[in-house]
Amino acid sequence: MTDTQSTPDPVDVDRFEDLLRRGTLDVEGRLTDASNTTLFCAVTLDGVEEHCVYKPVRGERPLWDFPDGTLAGREVATYLVSKAAGFHVVPPTVLRDGPFGPGMVQRWIETDDERELVDVIEPKLVQPGWRTVLRARGADGEPALLVHADDPGLRRMAALDVVVNNADRKGGHVLAGTDGRTYGVDHGICLHQETKLRTVLWGWVGEPLDDEVKDGLKRLRAALSPGNAADLAEELNDHITQREIKALRSRTDRLLHDDELPSPSGGWPPIPWPAF
Repeated sequence: MTDTQSTPDPVDVDRFEDLLRRGTLDVEGRLTDASNTTLFCAVTLDGVEEHCVYKPVRGERPLWDFPDGTLAGREVATYLVSKAAGFHVVPPTVLRDGPFGPGMVQRWIETDDERELVDVIEPKLVQPGWRTVLRARGADGEPALLVHADDPGLRRMAALDVVVNNADRKGGHVLAGTDGRTYGVDHGICLHQETKLRTVLWGWVGEPLDDEVKDGLKRLRAALSPGNAADLAEELNDHITQREIKALRSRTDRLLHDDELPSPSGGWPPIPWPAF
């Protein structure tokens, strides 16, 4: 099971960002299982129409432990980090005005229902190459495993979760795109300066980082360096605090230094609940 197109065409990414930023938004429905207002929209520009998700800031429920900025801003900041690293596991995402005021607008990802990436299954059904995260028992006492695929896109996503300090990587936030790529969504509670990492992607704990992930982390660290022409820190400053940007640099440095994905810290629940 592979992420067959790890590096999208930059022109395609720029086109989607421009479409999301300048296109006309028409609300077509609401995703009712989301905890904050999440609207399914068509976005149209110069005769081109695509679908997107629009999360207006006014529909956010305040979180006491994320008092700074907005959830929409943190979604955009996480996209910028993924893009700067060249991980490309977050769909194009912008902050703009919409029918219900300013909010996050993100490309809608069509999913391949035949390509599973995260699952809870019986031990005897685990396929070769899958990574076991958690052993548990079901309501009737039957054994069950939380597993995820050994997928290059998920490896990049796991590293991204560490550096952005993702507090809510559920299995349902991992999407297998029909384009063959692997995507992560719902990044509203990321980038806090205090350790809050909760993820279902623990399958590579203690293993050396692969070259693709290390190269991405080096690109990210360079983009975060003061005076860098990319000025990523300046972009992030529109969405998160200086303390949070400093913590992002520190987490990136630490992951590069350790050269392996970390184990759960023990001071914070390592897996979100529910896991999906």
